[in-house]
Amino acid sequence: MQQSKEERVHHVFESISEDYDKMNSVISFQQHLRWRKDTMKRMDVQPGSKALDVCCGTADWTIALAEAVGPAGEVTGLDFSENMLKVGREKVEHLGLKQVKLIHGNAMELPFPDNSFDYVTIGFGLRNVPDYLQVLKEMRRVVKMGGKVVCLETSQPTLIGYRQLFFFYFRFIMPLFGKILAKSYKEYSWLQESARDFPGMKELAQLFQQAGLKDVKYKPYSGGAAAVHIGYKR
Repeated sequence: MQQSKEERVHHVFESISEDYDKMNSVISFQQHLRWRKDTMKRMDVQPGSKALDVCCGTADWTIALAEAVGPAGEVTGLDFSENMLKVGREKVEHLGLKQVKLIHGNAMELPFPDNSFDYVTIGFGLRNVPDYLQVLKEMRRVVKMGGKVVCLETSQPTLIGYRQLFFFYFRFIMPLFGKILAKSYKEYSWLQESARDFPGMKELAQLFQQAGLKDVKYKPYSGGAAAVHIGYKR
């Protein structure tokens, strides 16, 4: 019997949680750190505010948000993989971040009231959900009026030559890294599939608008290998 996308993704992240951080750095040549730093600069997170990090994984972006909001703020990280959350909780505890709460939950149906957060983020997680638009609608629902919804995600390079090289890398090299470094060829093969099928920057901006977000802006990173999208609730 064929697994649903949700079941398959859950299995992947439960399996690779211990090696996820190491593999992220290898796969992106540590560029994901630079991308997130620039995204945080664009977000201009204010001290004392409330943020939600959807599909938080091992909580790296959650921690960055917690440092930005400071002790007076609140940050919630949500993920549906308990194994990923376990790694994240160890990091949060080690750093002594009392303003962080990590919870088990589904991005398709966020367990929060409307208008709860100043910022709602999703980093390299949107491509793994069953319905991109539904998750964006949920993110818009729980963000406060005037608040920001932010997605940092792999994208679709458009430059001829670089695009082919990008997909060759994702299809053949990345799963090989997974096999050698994390003994997880099959799982990393799935991650390249999800990146290959994900919408390009303009298409994702349109989905943001369909979800009801306004003043949507986006910026490509590393020639379109990734992109940040920011939309507002008006």
